[in-house]
Formats: sequence, structure tokens, C-alpha cells
Amino acid sequence: MNDAGRPTPAPRKLILLGRVTGAFGVRGDVRLESWTEPRAQIFRYQPWILRSANGAERELRGARGRDTGKHVVATLPGCDDRDAAEALRGTEILVPREALPPPAPGEYYWVDLEGLKVVTVDGVALGEVSHLLSTGANDVLVVRGERERMIPFVRPDYVTSVDFDTATITVDWDPDF
Repeated sequence: MNDAGRPTPAPRKLILLGRVTGAFGVRGDVRLESWTEPRAQIFRYQPWILRSANGAERELRGARGRDTGKHVVATLPGCDDRDAAEALRGTEILVPREALPPPAPGEYYWVDLEGLKVVTVDGVALGEVSHLLSTGANDVLVVRGERERMIPFVRPDYVTSVDFDTATITVDWDPDF
């Protein structure tokens, strides 16, 4: 509850989709590192929340751009010269979770898995998903409980079910490992 006695709204989930890597040309365009597939898909998800290195956030609407093959280049409202573009270097590009389409069956956004309880197939509680890592071979759940565990997100070998109704991921994992 907040001071006025009203429920405090849940913090909105933000998804990191990319970051500004520098200026492109002299007119204020920026180069982006985009983690969408394809890379130019980043422009479909707006508004953007730009987060600077010091953590300051601001909302931006109307970003447009293209994939040049070598870079993703963006034109941002209010960014009109090379100095303004260069000042954005390192700025993260996030979007509200609700701006993304629903995942395909059997696929998940990492942010949706964070905070879920993790239990073994025998009902032993291991903790909660802190975050996920990409190893190249497969994604890994980082589970924090009485200790930290790293469990490969490999279905059905290790992850047997993901249940959002109960906020639980069931794993076939030895609790002593």
C-alpha cells in the first residue's frame, strides 16, 4: 500500500532489446546493437525506455531505422547532431514486456521466468530463478536458494515443466548437485 492507502502498482517489467554503440554520420543518427531477430525488428517494439549509464530513464517514441548489413542505424527524435548521438553511447534500449508479442508455445521470455520457484520432480524446493545465462550450447537457469545452482534449461531432460499458474518450474535435478 502507498501513503494514500491505495495498492502500490507492481513494477513494470522491462526487456533489454539493445543498446546504442555510437554515432553514425553527422546528422545525429546512432548505431545500435540489437538483440532482436532479425536485428531491425527492434523498431517494431515501442515506446523505448532509454536507460543511461547512471540509471536515468526516459521514454522515447518514434525511433525509426534500418539494418545496413554492417550496422543497425537509428534516427531518434531530438537527436539532431553527431555530439548528441555520441552522448547516447552505451545507453540501453528497453521496452515494456507488454510491448512484445506472446511467445510461441514452448518458448519463454527470460524475464517471465525470473522469480519463479524451482522444485525437483520429487518436490524438493531449490529456490527461485535469479536470472538466466546463455552459454552458446544452451541457456542456464541461475537458481538461488540455500545456495546457488546452475541448471541447464534443456527440456525435457532437466526442465520438465514451466507452470505460470503456480509460478513454478519443475526440474529433474539432484538437490545435492
